[in-house]
Amino acid sequence: MLTGKHTWVFNNRPVILTTGVSGGPFEAKGHLADDFDILHDDLYMGKETYEKAHQFLLEEAVGKVMEKKQMSKDDIQFFLAGDLINQITPSSFAASTHGIPYLGLFGACSTSMEGLALSSFIINYDGAEYVITGASSHNAAVEKQFRYPTEYGGQKPPTAQWTVTAAGAALIGKNKEEENHPCVTSATIGKVIDMGLSDPFNMGGAMAPAAADTIIKHLQDLEVGPDHYDLIVTGDLGQIGQKAALDYMAKQGVKLDPEKFRDCGLMIYKEDQEVFSGASGPGCSAAVFYGHLLKRMKQGEFKRILVVATGALLSPLSFQQGQSIPCIAHAVAIEYENK
Repeated sequence: MLTGKHTWVFNNRPVILTTGVSGGPFEAKGHLADDFDILHDDLYMGKETYEKAHQFLLEEAVGKVMEKKQMSKDDIQFFLAGDLINQITPSSFAASTHGIPYLGLFGACSTSMEGLALSSFIINYDGAEYVITGASSHNAAVEKQFRYPTEYGGQKPPTAQWTVTAAGAALIGKNKEEENHPCVTSATIGKVIDMGLSDPFNMGGAMAPAAADTIIKHLQDLEVGPDHYDLIVTGDLGQIGQKAALDYMAKQGVKLDPEKFRDCGLMIYKEDQEVFSGASGPGCSAAVFYGHLLKRMKQGEFKRILVVATGALLSPLSFQQGQSIPCIAHAVAIEYENK
């Protein structure tokens, strides 16, 4: 049901039944390498192009989801996914490979939680028995489209972020009393916010107001404080955006404990990996949440997490025409009780 003006509360408590997470060579050297199901030692992954490798990442993650649950594509009613590449072709081609009825999504780096919110809505209202949702990104493919090919060697400023090569997917299903899985309890759909920023090398700063706005709206709609959650984690604000979001919320009277306000883009890599302000890409929050954070929930470290995936909704064309960067954030609340 709708609570407040922006938030769905899922009374039937859809569950995350299983997940699949795949990654590239840089992620294999990162802080969360042990939380990936599949890791590659080459960006091409045996494919002819980076875009085909990107597609393969998502295919692997979805395949791992079905493998873990011993299900086939015929058991899944819908597949919701998206990425950053033109016309989300890696996701669409992966959907063709798996042959599951497909809804393509574009929310840039917010796609992971957009997909989880919509999948949970479908399950909550008996629109399906099982839905797979996922998001992915590939560093070399994204760099080639939005900035410069890696081979060009273009210099980047400290505000820039490193696009993650990863895919994260999850199987969403109905809550059964005899089973114990993480539940999706609510989702707040964000609005597009454009503060007039136009620097494609400062995505964190551009996305921070959207993240802050969605968090504030979520807390207001549910009439809870930040301490309701053990952890509030953003998708990929990086160092610049995380600080800006905290400052913005504080000015609005919402003070978050910095120890309980984390960013996926600051968690995935080690300190000695040169990623400028942090990591980004739809695969960032998808991999960190579906791999690392859910694992910590199941270990009893967290009972309630709010995941706020942020997205910069620019395109190469809009940037070339001098337009600013509109941004969005979607928040999804997950609960898990160790039994």
